[in-house]
Amino acid sequence: MSYDRELENAMWEEGTGPIDRLISRYMDYGTFPGGVLLVGTDKEVILEKAYGYRAIYPEREENATDTVYDLASLTKVVATTPAIMRLLEWGEIRLWDPVKRFLPEFSTGLKEDVRVFHLLTHTSGLPPYSNAWRYTQNSIELKEELLKTELAYKTGTNIVYSCLNFIFLGYIVERITQKSLDRFVREQIFTPLKMVDTGYLPEDASKVAPTCERDGKILRGEPDDELAYYQGGVSGNAGLFSTARDLYKYARSLINPEYYIFSPYTVEAFTKEYVSYGEEKKGLGWMIKSINSSCGDLFSERSFGHTGYTGTSLWIDPVKRLIVIFLCNRTHLSRKVGIKDESSERIIEFRPRLHNVIVASMYRH
Repeated sequence: MSYDRELENAMWEEGTGPIDRLISRYMDYGTFPGGVLLVGTDKEVILEKAYGYRAIYPEREENATDTVYDLASLTKVVATTPAIMRLLEWGEIRLWDPVKRFLPEFSTGLKEDVRVFHLLTHTSGLPPYSNAWRYTQNSIELKEELLKTELAYKTGTNIVYSCLNFIFLGYIVERITQKSLDRFVREQIFTPLKMVDTGYLPEDASKVAPTCERDGKILRGEPDDELAYYQGGVSGNAGLFSTARDLYKYARSLINPEYYIFSPYTVEAFTKEYVSYGEEKKGLGWMIKSINSSCGDLFSERSFGHTGYTGTSLWIDPVKRLIVIFLCNRTHLSRKVGIKDESSERIIEFRPRLHNVIVASMYRH
């Protein structure tokens, strides 16, 4: 299988290629105001393009490829997962260490059985989210309330995607390193990879795509996610901001030895399938390609990736050596807590179609 430059030219032709048509159609649906698409191999960026607007309210702003997006749950695999990878390589943590070794609040009842592995694979038994932010918006009190959360099912018997798993992984990182999560990942991940636009609570919000309205203001540089927001903006589940180009640098480091910051054995261990229930397949932190994955039907079975509630997506195919990043701020147009609205349904519909078009257009035998 070889990459075809002639197909590339036809595929990206301004406004007429299949990718432009697909993205324009979903902008017309009101799914997102705009977005940034980056397609690359492990060696080079093939396409980097901005669509639509990065802001609609209070004024329209044209989008640009250097727009900084709220990554939402991409935080789990771009910050928290590599932080755990680093600690594993340092001998500070093992996958099968009990969580109670680091967080004493897990020393009672059924929570005693929860291991680091279970947090990473969403098999801990913790519920998907917590409404504790509705009752206390003090970051210290909120952390105390979150740590009191009881299991919703027996550990290891099901996959239930939970933000709490990664909030607690973030606490573990901070407990071991005695550093804040944002400082640790900046020092160990972002700076070595020269990810200059990636971090929590960006100081310059002028290039940040705004998301929803909260507490009487449109969020711009503060996380859309409630638990991250009320914990002061830094959390293991959400709160990270980045650009498509920075995410490419990170993704490339997982499949190109020239840019490795981890042992290839560590990368292989974290990006392979460990558990599956029904249509769900999980690696360590990462989603693994399955029948209903957002990477569509044409990515290889070894592919791994993740998505974010705000409209972000990152998928890596280590067989095709392909990286696809799409960032948007759909919650700037539509945000309903705990309810699947039309925008959230549309983004789920859009993502696999986008990846199918990209793969089909790029390669030939």
